[in-house]
Amino acid sequence: MTITNAEGEQEKEDMKSNRQDFWATTSNKQLNFVQHIVTILRTTGKAAVVVPDNVLFEGGAGETVRKKLIQNTDLHTILRLPTGIFYAQGVKANVLFFDAKLASKDPWTKEVWYYDYRTNIHHTLKKNPLKFENFDDFISCFKPENRNKRKETWSSDNSEGQWRKFTYDEIISRDKTSLDIFWIKDKSLADLDNLPDPDVLASEIIENIEGSLQSFKTIMTSLNGKEQ
Repeated sequence: MTITNAEGEQEKEDMKSNRQDFWATTSNKQLNFVQHIVTILRTTGKAAVVVPDNVLFEGGAGETVRKKLIQNTDLHTILRLPTGIFYAQGVKANVLFFDAKLASKDPWTKEVWYYDYRTNIHHTLKKNPLKFENFDDFISCFKPENRNKRKETWSSDNSEGQWRKFTYDEIISRDKTSLDIFWIKDKSLADLDNLPDPDVLASEIIENIEGSLQSFKTIMTSLNGKEQ
């Protein structure tokens, strides 16, 4: 079993990893991290890997890695986390749960279950820190003892349900095989009477600005590398 996240902050150095056991050659450290975890898993291995959002939607090598991941492993669960939990402020994280499998012509991933613990969720370091009990409902939905007993909390009558599944066909048909999926309405965008506390809003503004700066720095590093 592998439970891990990339150590330290996101690296910006533009160095492509050229490994024959990888599905794609890329300078994206997080995509390489996912590929590395897959290579070290035994046939019966299980992994829980923390990754930033770009792993779920980035094109090019990202699309290749996602297609291979749902083809060659059973990517059964994605937990979407609030910002600033594992990475720098403003960077949104997810936990990918997948099981290693033997080679097969048919995809091992039949459906991916999502738990949205991000939309309308607000945590601060002092007033509302993230605690283990915040994941009690996720663990209950996850059904670690028998995943076949899982039941969605989302339905057409309960659009706020945080636990929802998407089939392989639904995911593979998405643009770039994007795993970046949301369905719960962000209340802060529509209900001005129920906005978070000012300190939470200020923190989120800072996180978004820092996240944008991080994205621009990554783009600039990539462009500078191509120019060389």
